[in-house]
Amino acid sequence: MKAQAIALIGGKKVGKTTTGEKLTAELVRRGFKVAAIKHISEPDFSIDSPGKDTWRYAEAGARTIIAVSPNEIVTIEKNGASKIRLDSLLKKCSDHDIVFIEGLKDAVAKNDDIPKIAVTTTREQAERIFHLYKPILAFSGPYNTESLNLNIPYADAMKNPDKLADIIEKILSKK
Repeated sequence: MKAQAIALIGGKKVGKTTTGEKLTAELVRRGFKVAAIKHISEPDFSIDSPGKDTWRYAEAGARTIIAVSPNEIVTIEKNGASKIRLDSLLKKCSDHDIVFIEGLKDAVAKNDDIPKIAVTTTREQAERIFHLYKPILAFSGPYNTESLNLNIPYADAMKNPDKLADIIEKILSKK
């Protein structure tokens, strides 16, 4: 079975990662296998550290480096986000039930097959997201969107992650 991709969308510092964290914990508690794709937009960010063995292999020209430790396996691909396609990233998560995508806004916005959870802090953010992204599975975050009458459920992941997880579980049962 292909993993159900769900995008977490919203502005900076609105609680997307915390929402994903709460949902992951609740869905794992329910027995689901959850993966996450997190786009990091800082141009100089590297998971690797200068001087480490993995870094040295990359400096020597290796394009893929796999580091194996007793508790983790990390694959470092020296390709850059501009060369990778969303479907390639999702394939890496195919043995999971759910994969949360945070970031990769352009790829997610264009993909109507990926339901979105919009995390908002203001009415303006909610209205802008409502017009830019489809389909929106639910709204979450500090701003309660129920008064906007958008016919999209609202569930605050901080207070009721179980309600938001119920919404996700419904779409999984339809697959």
